Amino acid sequence: MKKRALISVSDKDGVVEFATELVGLGYEILSTGGTAKMLDDYGIECTQVSDITKFPEFLDGRVKTLHPSIHGGILSMRSNPDHMAQIKKLGIGTIDIVAVNLYPFKATILKPDCSFEDAVENIDIGGPSMIRAAAKNYQDVCVLVDSSDYPKVIAELRKGEVSLKTKKNLMFKAFSHTAAYDALISNYLACEQKIQFPDELTLTFTKKQDLRYGENPHQKAAFYSDILPKKSALDTAEIMQGKELSFNNINDAAGALDLLNEYNKPTCVAVKHTNPCGVATAKDAYNAYITAHACDPVSIFGGIVAFNSPVCGKTAIELNKIFLEIIIAPEFTLDALATFSEKPNLRVLRIPSLAKPVDFKGAVDLKRVHGGLLIQDKDNSLYNKKDFNIVTKLKPTKTQLEQLDFAFKIVKHTKSNAIVVANDFKLLGVGGGQTNRIWAAKQALERAKKASEGAVLASDAFFPFSDCVELAAKHGIKAIIQPGGSVRDSESIDACNKLGIAMVFVGERHFKH
Repeated sequence: MKKRALISVSDKDGVVEFATELVGLGYEILSTGGTAKMLDDYGIECTQVSDITKFPEFLDGRVKTLHPSIHGGILSMRSNPDHMAQIKKLGIGTIDIVAVNLYPFKATILKPDCSFEDAVENIDIGGPSMIRAAAKNYQDVCVLVDSSDYPKVIAELRKGEVSLKTKKNLMFKAFSHTAAYDALISNYLACEQKIQFPDELTLTFTKKQDLRYGENPHQKAAFYSDILPKKSALDTAEIMQGKELSFNNINDAAGALDLLNEYNKPTCVAVKHTNPCGVATAKDAYNAYITAHACDPVSIFGGIVAFNSPVCGKTAIELNKIFLEIIIAPEFTLDALATFSEKPNLRVLRIPSLAKPVDFKGAVDLKRVHGGLLIQDKDNSLYNKKDFNIVTKLKPTKTQLEQLDFAFKIVKHTKSNAIVVANDFKLLGVGGGQTNRIWAAKQALERAKKASEGAVLASDAFFPFSDCVELAAKHGIKAIIQPGGSVRDSESIDACNKLGIAMVFVGERHFKH
């Protein structure tokens, strides 16, 4: 019995070469629609599926391969005599190779003018059915959903047969392909209907790269990107130079971008182990970096530095003076890139969308825990202005209000418990990841040293006692911003009134764990 291959693909990369090789190996090619026309244009003889089913394609192509003559040929087990007798009696021939990929649903929904009807029309029905059927009968049928597998299959066929090991691997890829496709459709429909937390959560990501290791050298790791692109996301970065990104690089860089996204004016953010160690806003990237570096010249060593404005050669010279893992910016001048090239291992990432804050509305955070998954809205807000409440007799000045806002953005992105001291649009001291708030305050104020005189202080959650206020006063803090909401709020307010500190409540907590 002559071997047959069914080829029906939306992604036609490599399909002509693949079909040509199969014909040379004695295969009869079955095909449909656009694929059949393309093969015919290249002089490759193929049989239309409609000639096998004795039914024309109809309902605008919605029905063409959904037929016993096709699925019987795919699903019949060659080792089962009863199966073979049945298809022989029905006049059905076996199909030995199924090369199918699906309607471009992702490309369709990414179009700015895509309507719901357009999206639905690009949901493939026959394709997934053939793929799943071929994958189920993997012992007898070779299923291909990825054009990069064509050469391997041809190479094995030239030696005789496709190995069982390869067929099982292709089976895995087939079910992964249809699962991701269905998940994409499900997620699209959930967004379209504003279903935030469905009863059954299906997620799909595409592997961007294997990583050398995870958080530690003994842990294996990989980086997966959202199947739908996000602005300002790391998987959209253009790597201008440097070593491959590591697990910790990506994790730390994500923290830097989250904080950077809070600011409109030229800002530099330095991050170490996901915590900010230097933040400054200035007239340009150069001045922002000089100030951010001065915040903590020790911790910034080996860290990640991100900008929301272009980096010039002058800034690059300063950046090259210390060891940094990654530098990120929306643009780099040619002389900046030339300077960075002196350090070939330095990773330089270009993300143009950083020039403007991105609205991450609808985005979620995921955290894997024993036995399940925690999912929540991404912490997109800072505070609602209607909840902004000056609770002390002393009112903060306009300048202090600007500094309080600046500091609160930083503390939002610092591991809890967190305290930040800032002034003149620069970070002076940070205390993060502490098990009590007074320790975080001590850490931040000690790092700020004498610069805390006249500065402001931000807390990611309320003060349970007045001790943080009292400590702040000893270090010269003049204004405090915190969520409020403690049953002991009056103690902190009274302490501020007594010690001459202005304090505002914003009603929004920002724990980060």
